[in-house]
Amino acid sequence: MENAFMIGLSRQLTLRRQMDVLANNIANANTPGFQAEMLLLEANPANRARSDDGPQRLQYVEDWGVGRDFRPGELEFTGRPLDTAIEGDGFFAVETENGDLRYTRDGRFQTNAEGLLVSTSGAPVLDDGGAPILIDIAQGPVEIRSTGAIIQNGAEIARLGVYSFEERGALQKLGNGLYAAPDGMQADLSDASVRQGYFEQSNTQPVVELTRMIETMRAYESVSRVLSQGEELSRRAIERLGRV
Repeated sequence: MENAFMIGLSRQLTLRRQMDVLANNIANANTPGFQAEMLLLEANPANRARSDDGPQRLQYVEDWGVGRDFRPGELEFTGRPLDTAIEGDGFFAVETENGDLRYTRDGRFQTNAEGLLVSTSGAPVLDDGGAPILIDIAQGPVEIRSTGAIIQNGAEIARLGVYSFEERGALQKLGNGLYAAPDGMQADLSDASVRQGYFEQSNTQPVVELTRMIETMRAYESVSRVLSQGEELSRRAIERLGRV
């Protein structure tokens, strides 16, 4: 029964991991710019336990990573002049207090005491040249055009940087809607348009995620029953052998 136990346990481990991913998606259903994730599985062939019958090779299941759904979420209108949403592929760039470049889809921007355009975490938002954006709100209303151009008093004072990556799946998720690009990964300027007065909602579909969670729970319970039945058969076999 060792083969059945090991295969069943490997499946239970991946189901528990999948439940964690689904729960995180549901928890972030209202997080602006959040992109839903899914567990990626692979079959891992291995030698069977000692036995004179049965297959020579067994297939165990393992998780080898987490994939992300990069489809844009719905845009919600706020009317706030500094809220900005990306239509299509791309990320805004921000600079952390340590000087590291990070990327996000959350465009709920504001200005700080120094007049810098910053994200909700206070990180300066960068323009298309990689420099912070300075806005003097006292100089009048700000218009953000679809090209990312920031217009004030009829003149362009800056242009929002929207960046894209050839291999988006390689981006490292850091939390708080931020991503980091691996060393050597090039960020290119994107031609995606932006919309002023909007922000992007999470692309999580709660009903779909709840359905998947129920399916995962049922699968886990099914595997548990199989393992329990296998354990009972082993116990009975040992008892019978003890009587011989």
